[in-house]
Amino acid sequence: MNWERRPFWKLTGSGNDFVFLDARDEPAGPLETAEVIGALCDRRRGVGADGVVFFERDAEVAYGIRYFNRDGSLAEFCGNASLCSVTLAGELGVVTPGSSFRFRTSSGVIAGRLGPGGPRVGMPPVSEADPAFEAALEAGEARVGYARVGVPHLVVACAAVGDVDVPRRGRELRYHPALPAGANVNFVARGDRGWTYRTYERGVEEETLACGSGSVATAAMLRAWEGFQGPIALITRSGAVLEVGFGPDGPTLAGEGRLVFEGRLWDVVSAAGP
Repeated sequence: MNWERRPFWKLTGSGNDFVFLDARDEPAGPLETAEVIGALCDRRRGVGADGVVFFERDAEVAYGIRYFNRDGSLAEFCGNASLCSVTLAGELGVVTPGSSFRFRTSSGVIAGRLGPGGPRVGMPPVSEADPAFEAALEAGEARVGYARVGVPHLVVACAAVGDVDVPRRGRELRYHPALPAGANVNFVARGDRGWTYRTYERGVEEETLACGSGSVATAAMLRAWEGFQGPIALITRSGAVLEVGFGPDGPTLAGEGRLVFEGRLWDVVSAAGP
C-alpha cells in the first residue's frame, strides 16, 4: 500500500482536533506507526492534530474507529473523536442524519446520534470512581477524585482553573505513583459563566482544548461532591460547551463534531525529520 495521496479529513471537537483516515477498504498499514502518526499530528510540518483516527468497517455495527494519541499509542477511548466520527459518518453516507445507531471503539460498542443540534454519543460507564483520591494538594486545590471513563482520569477541584499551571501540575499528577498506567488530569472550578475545566492529556503530553471523556469524569466527580442531578454543562478551554448527561443506559456526551477540511497526504514520513 502507498500512503501518498491518501485522502484524509480534519475534524475538531471543541478544539480537540483529529486527522481521520478512511480504512474501510484499504488497511491502515504503515500509517499506523508512531512515526507517521507523529508526523501527521505535527502542527508545523504535518496536518496538525491531537491524534489520528482510523475509520473502519464493522460487521456488526455501523462502523468502527481506532484512535491513536499523538505519541502513537492506541487509546482505549476518546469522547471528542467519537463525536467527530458521528459527523464524518453522516458526511460519508454511512449513517443517516436524524438516526440513532451504534459504532465500535477500542473500549467497546457505544451509541451515536446525528441530530440537528449536532452529534451525541453514549459514553463508557464511569467505573472505579473514588471522589476522595489521596494526593498532596497545592495552593488553590480543594480535593482530588479519580474515575475511569474508558480511560483513567484524575479530577482536581480548584479555586480558579485560570491560575493552574496545567503543563507542570498536570504532568506531575499524570504520573502519580498510585496509577501505574498514568491518567489524564482535569482541573475544574466554578466561574462567572459556569463550570470550567482544563485537561492535561496523557499520550498528547500537554494541555488540550477539550477532552470528552474528561468532561464525563469531571461531571461524575461534581455529582459526587456537589450532589448534582440532571445534565451538567462544562466549558472547555476553547470556550465551547460539552453537555454531559446521566441516564439509565449510562452517561452521554453532546458537543461539537465539526468537519474543518479534507485533503490528500503527500510526503508524511519525511515530514517527521531525521
